[in-house]
Amino acid sequence: MKNKSVKALLLTFMALMMIPRAWGQEVFTTLTVEDIPYRIPAIATLRDGSLLTIADYRHCRSDIGDGRIDLHLRRSTDNGATWEPVIKPDVMEGDGDMTPGHQKVGYGDPCIVADRTSDRVMVISCAGAPLFPRGSRTHHQAMARFYSDDGGHSWSAPQYIEEETIYKVFDRSGYGPIRGWFVASGRILQSRFVKIGKYYRLYCAGSSINDKETANWVIYSDDFGQSWSFLGGTDASPIPGGDEAKCEELPDGSLLLSSRTWAGRRFNIFRFTNRKKACGHWESPAFSNPDNNGIVARENACNGEVMLLPVRDAETGKKSSLLLQSVPLGPGRANVGIYYKTLDEAEDYASPEVIAKDWEGPFQVSLMPSAYSTMTLLSNGHIGFFYEEETHCPVTGGGFTLMFRNLSVEELTGGRYVFRQSRRY
Repeated sequence: MKNKSVKALLLTFMALMMIPRAWGQEVFTTLTVEDIPYRIPAIATLRDGSLLTIADYRHCRSDIGDGRIDLHLRRSTDNGATWEPVIKPDVMEGDGDMTPGHQKVGYGDPCIVADRTSDRVMVISCAGAPLFPRGSRTHHQAMARFYSDDGGHSWSAPQYIEEETIYKVFDRSGYGPIRGWFVASGRILQSRFVKIGKYYRLYCAGSSINDKETANWVIYSDDFGQSWSFLGGTDASPIPGGDEAKCEELPDGSLLLSSRTWAGRRFNIFRFTNRKKACGHWESPAFSNPDNNGIVARENACNGEVMLLPVRDAETGKKSSLLLQSVPLGPGRANVGIYYKTLDEAEDYASPEVIAKDWEGPFQVSLMPSAYSTMTLLSNGHIGFFYEEETHCPVTGGGFTLMFRNLSVEELTGGRYVFRQSRRY
């Protein structure tokens, strides 16, 4: 009898071990399909080392432009081990009024940046209605900007900046007018190389739509988001047909653009002839996929994050840079993970084609259905990985639980590399 009981307990334990379980900390939880769901992770590391996350709280159970969405925030002061209560700013609360031209319908798909030399934080989000693909030149989504100077506890009222910043610029461009603009959620990049006056430069990727295609673009700001310009202009897109995109600086200060696409990623590089004046040119985009030993997103196209870290070889001590790209490994939107590749010499990022091929990994973060993801560099040199996961319930309710995981470079690369301190980080 005793042996049978032990055997039964052992079998039960083994069965439980087969059930996929969350490995990280829950930050925004969607417990049941009846709950108002969360979606769309964004995260930043503040100057004092604390973390600030922000996400959609989707009353409408749909994408931004389809009804009321609020933005909720949470803070951590211990690299994500514990989290303070949810912050629900009144100024980031939608009202659900779908009247054409009303911008306070909802706020969604946020991106965030914390200034490295001050306490200023900025969030940009999509706002209003209609849905991005259904816009027209006179009735389209808005682009809202919020500022905080106290670590994310309080926020300025939204300022709607899309008309002057985006739409009027395209009206007089060689590309022509657009009927929709969608800022990419997650991380706004702050330059490590370019400082103009008080602030280091910001880069933010976005997508346009007209009657022919979607397309990717990068806007930049030298005054921490008060004004914006298009990197390389608006006559030709760096990634025609592009979807949600992210950007990162390469070791020489060139700008890498990474775009969501089916089964992999698309990359392009902006080469500066004058970084201070943002002069230069885009190269030709390249597709990273199984054919070139690149990034594989099996049976999905999904938003992910690209990030560069300074590392050294754990055995030899050789200095290098590690380029990371997160995607759902698949099949479908499931099993979010991180691909990586080392950039030792300039020839390793000589062209988009070189960037696109020969990635290593992936390191699997989630064992469940999972989708969007983003990253930030933590104060301890680890990676703060923030991602969507069906931790408690399926996405039929319109959302996910948003999870945080603290990852070291050693864990990610199987002990081959360790983070190294650099004056630019």
